[in-house]
Amino acid sequence: MIGADTTFLVQLEIREMPEHSRAHELLQREVLDRGEELALAPQVLAELMHIVTDPRRFQHPLSMAQALEKAHFWWHAREVRHVYPTAESTTLFLDWIGRFTLGRKRLLDTQLAAMLWTAGVRRIFSSNARDFAVFPDLQVISP
Repeated sequence: MIGADTTFLVQLEIREMPEHSRAHELLQREVLDRGEELALAPQVLAELMHIVTDPRRFQHPLSMAQALEKAHFWWHAREVRHVYPTAESTTLFLDWIGRFTLGRKRLLDTQLAAMLWTAGVRRIFSSNARDFAVFPDLQVISP
């Protein structure tokens, strides 16, 4: 199973992203061709919708209705396994924030990493390798 960071879904959904084609190739090669599951957390969908509708980020942002349609697609895709915060992931999240002395801008990535880790995920699709480099044995796969 491979986790999905928001950056990866943005690359898949926004054609003007330079990594758009490479993200599709990576999804095909690492998930679809291998019958892997894609671990997806609800917070990633919220971030996806926030980002893809932002006209300051993109020349052609999606409407909220389009973003909602994309979120529904990903949440209900047969390859997707849902991951949620648990007591164990929350304890790990709090531990990692303190142990690695992470600040407020690292909260959501740390929470995502902890949720994935406690669900048994050791690889994540992301363009922000630095955001996840501090977490032990979590391999980042970038398009």
